[in-house]
Amino acid sequence: MAQEKLNHLRTRIDAIDDQILDLLNQRAAVVIEVGRAKSGEQREFYVPARELAIYERLGSRNPGPFPTEAIRRVFREIISASLSLEHPMKVAFLGPQGTFTHAAAMQQFGFSAQLVPQKSIPAVFDEVLRGRAPYGVVPVENSTEGVVSHTLDMFMESDLQISSEILLGISHFLLSRTGRMEDIRKVVSHPQPLAQCRKWLEENLPDVPLVDVGSTALAAQMVLEDESAAAIASEMAASLYGLQVVKERIEDNPNNFTRFLVIGQKSPERSDRDKTSLMFSIKDQPGILYRMLEPFSKRAINLTKIESRPMKKKAWEYVFFLDIEGHIGEKPVADAVAELKDYCQFLKVLGSYPRAR
Repeated sequence: MAQEKLNHLRTRIDAIDDQILDLLNQRAAVVIEVGRAKSGEQREFYVPARELAIYERLGSRNPGPFPTEAIRRVFREIISASLSLEHPMKVAFLGPQGTFTHAAAMQQFGFSAQLVPQKSIPAVFDEVLRGRAPYGVVPVENSTEGVVSHTLDMFMESDLQISSEILLGISHFLLSRTGRMEDIRKVVSHPQPLAQCRKWLEENLPDVPLVDVGSTALAAQMVLEDESAAAIASEMAASLYGLQVVKERIEDNPNNFTRFLVIGQKSPERSDRDKTSLMFSIKDQPGILYRMLEPFSKRAINLTKIESRPMKKKAWEYVFFLDIEGHIGEKPVADAVAELKDYCQFLKVLGSYPRAR
């Protein structure tokens, strides 16, 4: 009797799966029509605000029992496959495969996108600037260790725009060929993960030397050739390179996030929750920092980030990076930026784009 009921339930599941397949193909047919309409009007195929709206609408109306947190993952792949029908989506990212930037790119663009690894952040910018990839993904800051200076420096030289941002929860895994702590004679990784795991390393491997390399994935590749070495990398790198997990989640701060930027030739259209990023250099004079922020304060525009970097061509002069809430197409934001420009030696709007959640 139990087997008969089980067979009946499985038949119902098969019928529902058939319905889902039919609906996916109906959706794909509509997507192809959307692609044709966009092509005629020269519109962007990738619209991050539209994707966010889909996730939020479906999540808000989900009655269960299907878990709401899984809806984004399922529809991420549906949208990724749909975009590939409209237009092949090629995305450059800071590689090699298995880096956290690779994971961020997959989170944003899905498995149907053509993800192309690059050896450096400047190489990602160059790939997009030359039109070989319409978009690129680069890290910009970590909640524990702060900004990625190479990314900020590239915006000083490039006219590329920010298209969207990605927030990725970061968990670090200690990986080796044997999976045994006693075999470890050195630990290799990118400087950021080494810094984010500093306390754990001091307590558990106090006498083991730490070696900086270009990426977490490169560290995983090196460990494949050296049984005495361990890498700090992602869980994805463990499966990708066939390594054993010595210890999982060794980051000092469990609330550890990295912010990534999607760069492209232009910023997207306005959404209902945008952020604008600016880069500028100010004229050195008394009270200038106060006057720099005043245009935003008097218009009640919230500043979400301010960062300074030394200008490479002029000693003791600095360039500021500012994130504010709102879109440059909104009058209060545009007026505040125009007022700020009067105090600047130069000012560049890096892009207005949907805020990540």
